[in-house]
Amino acid sequence: MADKPVAIVTGASRGIGRGIGLELANLGFDIVISHYDFDKDGKPDEAPGQKTQSDIKATGAECETIRADVSNAADRTKLIDLTKEKFGRCDMLCNNAGVAPSKRLDILEATEQSYDRVMNINLKGPYFLTQAVANWMVEQKKQFPDRNYRICNTSSMSAYTSSPARGEYCLSKAGISMMTMLYADRLAEFGIGVFEIRPGIIMTDMTSVVKGKYDKLIGEGLLPTKRWGYPEDIAKAVGAIAEGRLDYSTGQVINVDGGFHFRRL
Repeated sequence: MADKPVAIVTGASRGIGRGIGLELANLGFDIVISHYDFDKDGKPDEAPGQKTQSDIKATGAECETIRADVSNAADRTKLIDLTKEKFGRCDMLCNNAGVAPSKRLDILEATEQSYDRVMNINLKGPYFLTQAVANWMVEQKKQFPDRNYRICNTSSMSAYTSSPARGEYCLSKAGISMMTMLYADRLAEFGIGVFEIRPGIIMTDMTSVVKGKYDKLIGEGLLPTKRWGYPEDIAKAVGAIAEGRLDYSTGQVINVDGGFHFRRL
């Protein structure tokens, strides 16, 4: 069994997940990252995951990577089995994997296919991965009562911000908010903290397709802090949770959005 704490980070080959993995590695965690990348021809792409794995190992941490679709029960089991086999423990789960709709469609035209894809990856997958890992954490806590176990869920400002051209995404992130509360409530008796990180406008591959739109909105004053957010901004918040600085705040929502959530006149 590993002497260092171990974190599972889903969707960690790029963007926010990559930032979280690197932050936790620098804080002394060994890391298991999952990813589910495809190249421009639609073929499975291992390169992004391998690059993140290499960068995490460069910090001195151990890192395992696995291609896993969190919406698939067998893949979730493979992810947990790999963690058990390689490290024998899991001290932190970061549910970060998520997708936007393949095509933005008005809510009056959106398809069930898109709805199912987004909800399965963004909500069903994290819900049941958390169930499995939480049960394992409860077992570990009984054996190692002095260890700390934490779960961190990446949601979005879209959890409460209407975007009728991507309704399924908004619904999935609103669901993550309730999921966080439910698991925080259920796991509190075991001392397992559960948290929601709520990013705002973050510079990632997902937002690159609307960069011009958000550049304009930010320039016009949409955000009190007049800049894009970066994966490192999210990772610092996760790092504070990982260090135990918020252990008495289980269930808390941490907005990392440059002040977008303010109601301003």
